[in-house]
Amino acid sequence: MQIREAEFLMSNTRVDQCPAPTLPEYAFIGRSNVGKSSLINMLTERRGLAKTSSLPGKTQLINHFLINKQWYLVDLPGYGYAKTSKVNRVAWTRMINFYLRQRLNLACVFVLIDSRHPAQTVDLEFMEMLGTEGIPFVMVFTKADKQSNSRTQLQVSDYMKKMSENWDEVPQHFITSAEEKTGREELLAFIENVNRQLAEAQHNA
Repeated sequence: MQIREAEFLMSNTRVDQCPAPTLPEYAFIGRSNVGKSSLINMLTERRGLAKTSSLPGKTQLINHFLINKQWYLVDLPGYGYAKTSKVNRVAWTRMINFYLRQRLNLACVFVLIDSRHPAQTVDLEFMEMLGTEGIPFVMVFTKADKQSNSRTQLQVSDYMKKMSENWDEVPQHFITSAEEKTGREELLAFIENVNRQLAEAQHNA
């Protein structure tokens, strides 16, 4: 897939104010400071499309981007630690959960995980919630360039073993680096394939 157009549409806090659910939608989420904005900019090859910051918790709204006028990319607030009040964190959690459960055209959630760290409870619990709710998702390991390839492979292997303790079938996963553009083609090919399947299902309905 080639990204020919990447256009910011809107930011808001309510699902009923999101764009009409007429196109497939892919949401990106992860713990604060996992490299989400950098990954989005790498995927779209648009520097500054998603706002990056050295401060965790920069994204505080549901941000919609229209890609090739064919699908939506959604930048969601991070979960976990962020330098903000407890009230704000509770509000973000409520907003995210409502979005994930109510957004009818949500095709897949990309759960971003820092490849340098062992499995974190907050990530495991979040993915457990997605599985319980029947929300499709894949795992995206970020920042692979921050360590050796062998170290990344070992970390990911250990993580998938941890997942297999509670999952009959472990979710699909990708290894990425925003700096080196690792995983870009694989992620875009995945999105393209899902879009094709959705179009075929709609055609045959």
